[in-house]
Amino acid sequence: MRQMALSLAPAPAPTLQNFVGGRNIELMSLLNALARGARVERFVYIWGVPACGKTHLLRAMCGAFEQHDVAVTMFTGGAMQSEFPQSEVVLVDDVDQLAESDQQRLFNVYNEQRADGGVLIAAGAVPPACLELRDDLVTRLGWGLVYQVHMLSDEEKMAAMTEHARARGFSLNREVIDYLLRRQSRDLPDLLGMLDSLDRYSLESKRAVTIPLVRELLSETKAEG
Repeated sequence: MRQMALSLAPAPAPTLQNFVGGRNIELMSLLNALARGARVERFVYIWGVPACGKTHLLRAMCGAFEQHDVAVTMFTGGAMQSEFPQSEVVLVDDVDQLAESDQQRLFNVYNEQRADGGVLIAAGAVPPACLELRDDLVTRLGWGLVYQVHMLSDEEKMAAMTEHARARGFSLNREVIDYLLRRQSRDLPDLLGMLDSLDRYSLESKRAVTIPLVRELLSETKAEG
């Protein structure tokens, strides 16, 4: 039996560089500027449907600020700690899920960041006006810049997958892409992780990346699990 890692390759760490922007050009320009230290806008709210990339962007910003030695705190899952270190940047995901006590904390954080010259980037499932949160918090979340994170179209995902495969040195035909889009998670990081696994499996078996190879990898992975 071949000795190889059959488990699917994990998705790469979220960065601004590996987020395929699609129609989100203006938002990406702003986030890149903030990551570089520009403070032309210090309060940003992003929203969109599940799997559109909101959490990817917040985690990417967290990593970018850390690389520049900027104190940053990130909250996920609709919960905030009652106490945390003073941070120049605060990132809050899933604000639409915040309990009443956490809404009060976010309200206080907003005011503190505003007074201290800090940055607050928040994300939720709906626009600020549609959030079922306390009115004063909804108002503040809407005071800054608000962007919808647009989902990639299938064509944009196909282009990203084709380019990812090309960068790894193998060709990817349309039939394989269509098969993956139909049978696997449509989240782009998961799709790119699958391509990394296919590349390794293809090299090990000395076969081209085809639909039969995809089926074989998935079958062996399931058997190993």
